[in-house]
Amino acid sequence: MTKIKAPSVNANVQPFIEDMIEEADDLRVIVSKGSLGETLIDCGDKAPGGLEAGRRMAEICLGGLGSVTFEVADAASPWAFNITVHTSQPVLACLGSQYAGWSLSAKLDNGKTYYVLGSGPARALGSSEPLFEELGYRDSAKTGCLVLEADSPPPPAVVEQVAEACKLKPEDLTFIYAPTSSIAGSVQIVARSLEVAMHKAHELHFPLENIVDGIASAPLAPPAPDFIQAMGRTNDAIIYGGRVQLYVNGTEDAAKELAEKLPSSASKDYGAPFAEIFSAVKGDFYAIDKMLFSPAKAMVTSLESGKSFAGGGIDEVLLERCFG
Repeated sequence: MTKIKAPSVNANVQPFIEDMIEEADDLRVIVSKGSLGETLIDCGDKAPGGLEAGRRMAEICLGGLGSVTFEVADAASPWAFNITVHTSQPVLACLGSQYAGWSLSAKLDNGKTYYVLGSGPARALGSSEPLFEELGYRDSAKTGCLVLEADSPPPPAVVEQVAEACKLKPEDLTFIYAPTSSIAGSVQIVARSLEVAMHKAHELHFPLENIVDGIASAPLAPPAPDFIQAMGRTNDAIIYGGRVQLYVNGTEDAAKELAEKLPSSASKDYGAPFAEIFSAVKGDFYAIDKMLFSPAKAMVTSLESGKSFAGGGIDEVLLERCFG
């Protein structure tokens, strides 16, 4: 099979960013320049933002290598609208770009610490995550873009940290941000249904090179003004309402095992709204079983035999409890 040259995820998204800036009023986002010359796109803090702003954030997070769409999943369900994600390069788009793996922090003038996990294509330029060694990928581009789940723009110290790591000037960087409690923030998080499936496959030590294609979908979670509740609902959408289809090379047994282990129900922490799980561990995110973070239902198709294997299932009752 001919090896495809990996694209530049940062160069890929530059037209997406330019479109957002040009259509800022229509998208109800606020574009500004930071103190160091960086471009800031507020999609849900001071700006109203909305569904389309969140959809575009998600496609930028994917490095311009995937599509994010809104669809009617089940007209009989009170949560009828789904966010569907597809990419023909799931490893690079999801793990090499979308995954929120770049830990950034800085002390603020008020003595507090600004902490955020960066996602999006700039990770492939400057993040020191060991994951990139496993992927065998590093980007090289004249511009960089980072997406932040945050209720304020990055302070100058964080901008400088990113610029130095990416070997770019601050004016060549774009930061797109929205809080979890906003409409756009909720959309771009639920649009990680394929990404969490890919990350769990990686945690299960399934060979990433054997994952050929993928598509995933999860219900559009209603936003909530409280951060814990908002975070809970976006996780619940995937954990109890998400589904993923992966197409893989390798043996039938490996495909079957992945389908059985991939769903969130394989986790010991499965079975309660995420906000309750989070409260039970006193806000220690890392005390939660990492096997929980995956779609509720999985279908894995073996390309060599054509057989498909299913695991897990959608929990409508629990989803209603989480969203209601």
